[in-house]
Amino acid sequence: MPRPVLLWIKGQTTDVASTQSQPSVFAREGFRWDAQDAYLFDIDGTLLRCRDRVHVNAFLSSVRTVMGRDFSLDGVTLSGNTDPGILHDVFRLAALEAAHWEPHFEAILQRMRDDVVARSHEMKIDKMPGVDDTLQHLQSRGAALGIATGNLETIGWLKVEYVGLRHWFTFGGFSDRFPARVDMIAHAAQKARSFAGLRASVCVVGDTPSDIAAARANRLPAIAVATGNYTFEQLMEHSPDVCAVNLLALLATPGPQ
Repeated sequence: MPRPVLLWIKGQTTDVASTQSQPSVFAREGFRWDAQDAYLFDIDGTLLRCRDRVHVNAFLSSVRTVMGRDFSLDGVTLSGNTDPGILHDVFRLAALEAAHWEPHFEAILQRMRDDVVARSHEMKIDKMPGVDDTLQHLQSRGAALGIATGNLETIGWLKVEYVGLRHWFTFGGFSDRFPARVDMIAHAAQKARSFAGLRASVCVVGDTPSDIAAARANRLPAIAVATGNYTFEQLMEHSPDVCAVNLLALLATPGPQ
């Protein structure tokens, strides 16, 4: 288990229980969050929050269009999952054999991309606090910045562009060919090292236990931010290298000297 949660307040630390109103940040001893060579940022819940259902509705509408059948998202975990993974779970929970959906899968994914693009004018997306300042800080330190998300590539870049963040990122890792998040992260890390060097340190930044687990499986450090559907305390249970209530709090955190 990680050491007790600490709060950084003007360079001082104190117990979390005594200052609940203050921004809280945990950092593994000796780990400097802003000194890595490359960073892989999740999208939903980390960089931005969607207040619409354009992407969510596209799962079932695309299946309906391609297969002519109605399914449900009930019981399907969306946070931390991938777009192909969500569809796999839909079919699994419906007890549909692979032979009935696998031949249609690529057509469903393409329909999803097309549907989201066609309805992009309905999007309502908010940028998370401190995103631009954090990306600027990391870029100023020479880090390579990339996306690592469960979104399909077309959908992921569309969201990033919507909130004006596209110019920060030089590469991206997406789920089009990787239903398992661990494999998507592995591919994204490989791309990061093509920009930052074969021995580059690569750090995953996300808002779910799945981001932390995928980082761990690839032997990468993980920064967790509690701006999605998981609280600071819930994320801490998964032992990230860094955990922050948001990127603003992280940016205000002094690293080890």
